[in-house]
Formats: sequence, C-alpha cells, structure tokens
Amino acid sequence: MIIYHLKSCDTCRKAIKALRAAGHEPALIDVRADGVDRAALERFEASLGYEALVNKKSTTWRGLSDAEKSGLTRETAMSLLLEHPTLMKRPVIDVNGTLTLGWTKDVQAQYGL
Repeated sequence: MIIYHLKSCDTCRKAIKALRAAGHEPALIDVRADGVDRAALERFEASLGYEALVNKKSTTWRGLSDAEKSGLTRETAMSLLLEHPTLMKRPVIDVNGTLTLGWTKDVQAQYGL
C-alpha cells in the first residue's frame, strides 16, 4: 500500500491514522516534499480521470491564473499537476495497482473501515 498524501492535509492524516490502526503499514509519498513523477500521474489519470484528479477547491487552484484554469484538458491538467503537485486531490491510495481517491465512506469501506 502506497499513500500519496500531503503532510499538512487533515484528510490525509485521518486516512493514514485509520489505515495504520487497521494494521496496514503504508509507504508514504508526500506530493509536496517528494513530488509525483509523470508515470505515476499518467497511471492515476488513466484510472481516475484528470477531472477527478484536479482539486478545484484547493488553495493551489485558487492561486492559478484565469488562463491556467480555463479550458482544462488532459494535457493542461497533467502539466499543471507536474508543476503544482499540491493541486492533486488526495489521498491517492495504491494497493497493488488498484487506486482510490479521497477518503470518503466508500473508500473507507474498501479497506474494511
């Protein structure tokens, strides 16, 4: 299990704490400190879709120019995510290649929580 997270994200901290309490020992990748490479982003996009991957409620999104935000396509989304990894919704949890996004009740149920 690999969790792509942001150290300062409350939702990510809750997910990590709950998964550890359930006996999981996830490897952690902080998207700000460690970054996310193109291959990982492309895998996330293929599974989850670029529209789901971009967090339009984030401080990073609000800080982008109107030109950067307008007409979001797969290519522009991937470029923005590579340049601003904190723009990615999180946590992204990878268990043997199966990805989940966020920490909703549905995601929690997949991990028996």
